[in-house]
Amino acid sequence: MDFMSDRYTQTFLEDGYVVLDGLLSPAECDELKHRMSQIVEEMDVPEHCRTTFSTYHDEQLKTQGNADYFITSGDKIRFFFEKGVFDDKGEFIVPRQKSLNKVGHALHAYEPLFKKVTHSPKVQGIAKKLGLMRPVILQSMYIFKQPGIGGEVTPHQDATFLYTEPLGRVMGVWIALEDATVDNGCLWFIPGSQNNGITRRMVRTPKGTFPLTNFIGREQTYEDDKFVPAPVKKGKWLYLCYTLQRIKRNKLCIMNCAGDAVLIHGEVVHRSEENRSEHSRHVYTFHMMEAQDTKWSPENWYVWIFIYRKK
Repeated sequence: MDFMSDRYTQTFLEDGYVVLDGLLSPAECDELKHRMSQIVEEMDVPEHCRTTFSTYHDEQLKTQGNADYFITSGDKIRFFFEKGVFDDKGEFIVPRQKSLNKVGHALHAYEPLFKKVTHSPKVQGIAKKLGLMRPVILQSMYIFKQPGIGGEVTPHQDATFLYTEPLGRVMGVWIALEDATVDNGCLWFIPGSQNNGITRRMVRTPKGTFPLTNFIGREQTYEDDKFVPAPVKKGKWLYLCYTLQRIKRNKLCIMNCAGDAVLIHGEVVHRSEENRSEHSRHVYTFHMMEAQDTKWSPENWYVWIFIYRKK
């Protein structure tokens, strides 16, 4: 089945994103959720690895940049926790299934069910439709967005963390395993913001120095009324952050309906709010890069390992 018609492809190439229908069945979503539940129950997390994940600028430098656990997770399956889930002795004060922010960053490489989805004929068909010559997988994450405590993801551009030369060679595939709504923390975007370049990069610092990463530049301040919500139904997929160098950079306009999926330019500004609802918002997401004539920056937070390429 062709998930991107010629009309959708043209819209994507002209506007930088396109709304698409679903990728996984509800049963397939439940299968991934069940496997992740097993992984969480079996996890053995050392005391020093109980790292709280945050997207605030200064806290990122402290909790991510200073943590070797994070910076060496590119080819591993590791666990990153929400705030306030441990007591002063490092023991869980919430059920472990409710403690995690995300699991990353190599589910696609080591977990068969996640690998199957990542390299599925449907995903390969999308890459082919978009004209990718050498699509490769960079990283993957399972994001929980826990009910009541699921943290805010502040406005950012994925190119800040996954920088390439030229820019715009990375596509993020965001698959809703549960309904993503305004109440439980769906994604919000500033349409057209991919036209303004990036203002911040997360880079490795020289070996032997601390913190292990730093930011060049700062994220801009954005007006709240510029953001547009993108609610997505269970099993639908949301594409983030993709463009080709030859994309025509026009002003974008977007209309979203519940159950849609969206493909969006890599430099677009997006965010998600705290989950204040009683419902989680589980997502499986991964990033794909066009490797043809693309330079992966050696300053990026992790060293991309070429074995992730689908042969």
